[in-house]
Amino acid sequence: MPPRARKLGAVRRSQLVTTYGVGSMIAIDNESFIVAGLDSWDISEAPEVFERRLAQILGVGSFRLPPAPDADRGTDGVRVRRFPDFYTCPKCHALQSFSRFNSPVGSAACLECIEDLVPSRFVVACEYGHIDDFPFWKWVHRNVDRESGFCGGGLSLHTNGSTASLRSIEIHCSCGVSAVSMEGAFRSKALRDLGIRCEGKRPWLRNSAKEECDQQPRAMQRGSSSAWHPIMHSALSIPPWGEGLHALIEKHKLIAAPEDSIRWYFQSRPTLLANLDATVEDVISLVKAIQEADGGAGENETPATKAHTTLRQEEYKRLVKGNPERFTAEWQQFVCEKPTGDPALVREFGIDCSMLVKRLREVRALSSFVRGEAPTEADSDRRLARLSSADLDWLPAMEVSGEGVFLQLDATRLSKWESDHAVIARSDWVRANHNALLRERGASPKSGSAKHPESHVTPRLLLLHTLAHTLINEWSLDGGYPASSLRERLYVDDDMSGLLIYTATSDSAGSLGGVVAQGEPEQLSRTIRSALARTEWCSNDPLCMEAEASGAGSVNMAACHACVLLPETSCETQNSFLDRAMLVGDQAGTVRGFFSLAP
Repeated sequence: MPPRARKLGAVRRSQLVTTYGVGSMIAIDNESFIVAGLDSWDISEAPEVFERRLAQILGVGSFRLPPAPDADRGTDGVRVRRFPDFYTCPKCHALQSFSRFNSPVGSAACLECIEDLVPSRFVVACEYGHIDDFPFWKWVHRNVDRESGFCGGGLSLHTNGSTASLRSIEIHCSCGVSAVSMEGAFRSKALRDLGIRCEGKRPWLRNSAKEECDQQPRAMQRGSSSAWHPIMHSALSIPPWGEGLHALIEKHKLIAAPEDSIRWYFQSRPTLLANLDATVEDVISLVKAIQEADGGAGENETPATKAHTTLRQEEYKRLVKGNPERFTAEWQQFVCEKPTGDPALVREFGIDCSMLVKRLREVRALSSFVRGEAPTEADSDRRLARLSSADLDWLPAMEVSGEGVFLQLDATRLSKWESDHAVIARSDWVRANHNALLRERGASPKSGSAKHPESHVTPRLLLLHTLAHTLINEWSLDGGYPASSLRERLYVDDDMSGLLIYTATSDSAGSLGGVVAQGEPEQLSRTIRSALARTEWCSNDPLCMEAEASGAGSVNMAACHACVLLPETSCETQNSFLDRAMLVGDQAGTVRGFFSLAP
């Protein structure tokens, strides 16, 4: 009988997609582990999550919630592997591989000192996702003629406590070489000067061979946010999928099922069709129609970038059109209706319409991750680390339910505003900085890419994005919602000019109408008026408004933490592409804000 897996701890299912996904490091008590690949997960009890539109884009059959076996019955779930391998004892200061401490089974302690061990704070990683222990041997012997690691001595780590900097952390070797502090280990050329190259290790994958890699690794703190950036994709469940017969067919896995099998299936389940006022023949006809549509789609494969744009366009059209409630929540996951109040109250602000999204479902899937610098459009696919050694037909995902408010700007007023020369010139500053960033990342050897994609920044994007941030901040003050519980979803291109602000959670049905109430014209007009008054002045003005560039990559202008920046969980673009002047104009009167135009 194989040994039972050691149970280490528990995290929420959503965290295994957003925070502690495959390849990320997680601290449990006084130990550190890396979350293992998908092929090691026990998904026998992991529920399937269906979102056909997103699954087709990502090339998988379905999604699964991370396994969460019952504590009394479950013997397995998500597996982890020990990483980093180097630990230190706080009493004897020994710094060595975990196995050399001879810790008792199920614990991490120094057998000689009876002290809990401390995992190494330092790792090295490259831009292609490979990760390894910090090379302490080479670091302490860097100025020694003999080859490091063959001196016969043992390493130890000492902290003198004189400062909080890396200078106070010293590595010693019993062979007699001088102690070396960790100061300078994080310099970009520090490891290269020692002749250290990436060994292509992927400790999160089971039995994975080392990959050839030409990237230069760099030192990182084990808990640094740069050690793991998730690549997430999401989609709203909009009709026809997720509703009525489509939901029934998908939920019961009847797509591509033979006609006889469908008839047999419903013989013992007549209430399923009765709830939807449908017949078996309706199901068979729909299954045939889906098969024909899939056959035609297979002949013309759409590039992933274009497919994601198409996905947003479909959502935008449905949000504008609306979708009245016809079924219960089980068979209708998207309800979008016009407010009952007078729309003229918000049209004076240049908002063509507001829609109350009373019910929504969003699926968020983890497809990959990167390490080091945050991902950009200029990166090659080589940066995307694999989630499993084998090719699987599923990805981990979470589904959230909630509600929101959708706003669409007036097309005529928007066209007039975004053709203003001063507005275009200000937008071009951000666009130029973004293009420079993309060229730099595309030309960098780290990116593994020679692409130079063009920036997508336009006055419309800056306007809608800043408006979304402004409304979220206002609702967090006026409606009682913490900003971190609200999210934005932008719909921006030549044919789209809308935004969705919503709240959604994985452990409940979202809020109970609080966000939807903010979309009623009377309340929304008060919110916009208050938000614009607050946006006109920032406590960091005039520096904030007069800044020619701000934020990471210099892709913001008038935007800072005192005015429009949000928690990272709320923003789609990591607080980039923001400018208050697009809403209210600059203080010199050179640029006219969209909301300063006469209706």
